Amino acid sequence: MGVDLAIILGTRPEIIKLSPIIHECEQRDLSYTLIHTGQHYSDSLDTVFFEQLELPSPQYNLEVGSDAHGAQTGQMLAGIEEILLDEKPDIVLVQGDTNSVLAGALATSKLDMEIGHVEAGLRSFDRDMPEETNRVVTDHVADYLFAPTEQSQAYLREEGIPDSRITITGNTVVDALYRNRELAERKSSVLDDLGLVDTTFFLMTAHRAENVDDEARFRSLLSGVSQAAEEHSVDVIYPIHPRAKAKLDEFELSVPENIRLIDSQEYLDFLRLESEADLILTDSGGVQEEACIVGVPCVTLRDSTERPETLDVGANVLAGVAPDQIRSSVDTMYGKVSDWKNPFGDGNSATTILQTVFKTTPADSLAGDT
Repeated sequence: MGVDLAIILGTRPEIIKLSPIIHECEQRDLSYTLIHTGQHYSDSLDTVFFEQLELPSPQYNLEVGSDAHGAQTGQMLAGIEEILLDEKPDIVLVQGDTNSVLAGALATSKLDMEIGHVEAGLRSFDRDMPEETNRVVTDHVADYLFAPTEQSQAYLREEGIPDSRITITGNTVVDALYRNRELAERKSSVLDDLGLVDTTFFLMTAHRAENVDDEARFRSLLSGVSQAAEEHSVDVIYPIHPRAKAKLDEFELSVPENIRLIDSQEYLDFLRLESEADLILTDSGGVQEEACIVGVPCVTLRDSTERPETLDVGANVLAGVAPDQIRSSVDTMYGKVSDWKNPFGDGNSATTILQTVFKTTPADSLAGDT
């Protein structure tokens, strides 16, 4: 079709959410270059996802690893620019709101190439979050804005971005979950391994800087979750991110007995835990989406969310980190019937995105046999 594509990723959520696009490119024999920034530096959060999701190895890996925002983004920016100048793609795709996304968008915007932002238009309206800066800047330099919902489209319009650059696609996380949920049921033994078969449990994730880098907030979060779980006689499974583990050690925080720390989980194992949990507590935007899609009530341990659709359909509530508010939110959501409608699309987001990028229609090869 005469279009060369580059796909930039660097973290676990990006690998998962871009995997449907990569699979679609492979299936349709479309030309693309896969660039990994190496922003996630733990093998359990990175390499294994390529293996489990049956993805090809990236042609490039910058292996940037962890650093301060400016240093990390600067290294990525220089490395990505050099690769793009060598590869000369027509269009570059980034996904989400990480430093990898910002670096990819800025590097591309300075070159004779177009940039597409997958999951455009998300807003928390909290400028203290570095992710908010990343997503806003990326949207305003992007040529293609792939908005997952009508709400995200509305936010982009309010910021003066023309409709000609916006396409509502649904969210590729739905594509990924539909593809991998059954695979997780077949392949994952995590419930047996952790003794959770036929057991009631809550699942928690907490890793965002505003929570775990602040000793008082982290302490309050752990206390509130523990109190809520105790009131309902339920244990909490907490696959702990390396960032959060380091902060626990630094602050010398003791973890309540009913919060069970386990290592970060491989994707299929984590998906299995999500699907079988009775309640999910999280500060992750992606986990809010996944909980909504798999039908598990969610309590978000933040003061704002860029996934308001989960609130609107009744799948999620904002709790912050105050113990009394966490307890109240858990009381509201625990046992709630998951009869809400999935607001994130029908699982065909990757096809829609590539049809837009390659300027094809549903009657063309992307949507049917070639």
